[in-house]
Amino acid sequence: MEYNFPMIPRLMKFISETLQAIVFAGAIFLFVYLLLAQPHKISGASMEPNFIDNEYLLTNKVSYRLREPERGEVVVFEAPPNGEKDFIKRIIALPGETVRISGNRVFVNGVELVEPYLPLGTETRSTSFFPENQVVAVPENSYFVLGDNRDHSLDSRTFGFIKKDSITGKAWFVYWPPQLAGSVD
Repeated sequence: MEYNFPMIPRLMKFISETLQAIVFAGAIFLFVYLLLAQPHKISGASMEPNFIDNEYLLTNKVSYRLREPERGEVVVFEAPPNGEKDFIKRIIALPGETVRISGNRVFVNGVELVEPYLPLGTETRSTSFFPENQVVAVPENSYFVLGDNRDHSLDSRTFGFIKKDSITGKAWFVYWPPQLAGSVD
């Protein structure tokens, strides 16, 4: 008795094409994830009201390969001292600039920083690491960062400056929850 299985070649072709599609999709995902954009989850209240706990965003990993970070941009970086976790904060001062906290206000190069992204009345308190009225220069290849929710933020007032090479990327697009989805200014 002879058996004829005409379905086997078609099944093998289907499996082969499915595997090719999976490999191709995986390669595209890895390319995007490693070189272009990376998802991050906001954990905690340090960036409220602009970014809320459990919000998800994409980080643009290309921008800072083409240009330097700018004041006011929101960045994701490896948290000091060991980089086991990612933090999200706002760049306040750039390399070579001076920073001073006085009267619960931030001064960059001696000029009070205007921060339209903060709620009115937000105060920036000094810390033992960053005492009141002390003028500190931002080192080369480093940045001074603060959370938008200044009373509930672990930031440069606590751990010091962040190095440029610790920056993962620029906050780019919020995608969850859907009602808050949109690009980051």
